[in-house]
This record gives sequence, structure tokens and C-alpha cells, in this order.
Amino acid sequence: MMEQKLSFVTLGVKDLKRAADFYEHQFGWKRSAMSDENILFFELKGTQLALYNREALAEDATVDAKGEGFAGITFSYLAGSETEVDELIAGFRERGVTIVKEPQKVFWGGYSSYLSDPDGYLWEIAFNPFV
Repeated sequence: MMEQKLSFVTLGVKDLKRAADFYEHQFGWKRSAMSDENILFFELKGTQLALYNREALAEDATVDAKGEGFAGITFSYLAGSETEVDELIAGFRERGVTIVKEPQKVFWGGYSSYLSDPDGYLWEIAFNPFV
């Protein structure tokens, strides 16, 4: 059996420079020393987020790179309060980030909003009062 952990999440991106700019300037994240001109890594407290050319990633996985529409995956950032969600989304909006869903109370008892990165990957910015 495998150990229960997630080591890397690799996003196939159309334009590595544009994707790097988004994560570095919109989220304020810093790339790790493992990064080079072909792949970028961001250390996320126990997990690594990697950005890699979409075509090359599909080739590596031996699949077609022409996926369209919802990818069936979202990422979540848990804020400390509803107010923090509102403040973060307001800041993203001011910097031109696409807000997909405005902050609102949600069916599971939390408070949530969604934004999109340049490649259409969805990030939920949420407050979960149960964790």
C-alpha cells in the first residue's frame, strides 16, 4: 500500500512565463531553487506545486493535450474568516484576476469564492468554520 500523502501537483500550462507571473504576482508566492527555464516549483507547506508546459506534460503522460472545459479539479485556499475571503477577492479583482464566483455563504456551511488562473484552473478561496 502507498503512504497517504500528496507530493506534487503539476499543472500543464500554455504559457510558462504568464503562469509564473500569475502565481508570483497575484498570489505572492516565491519559486523554489529547484525551478529552471522549463519547470517551476512552489513549495506549499509539505506539497510542491509545479508549472510545466501543457503539451510536454501530456506527452510525458502519453495522453492528448486537447482537453477542454472543466478539468474536474479545483484547488482551495482556506482563509481565517469570511472577512479575509472578501479582502483577498477584492485584492485579486483590483489586480485584474478573473473572479468566477463572488464570495457567498455556501450549502456546506462555509463561505466561498472562486477565481481562475490564466489557464482556467479554478482556485476556491474559502472560510471553513469546521476546521
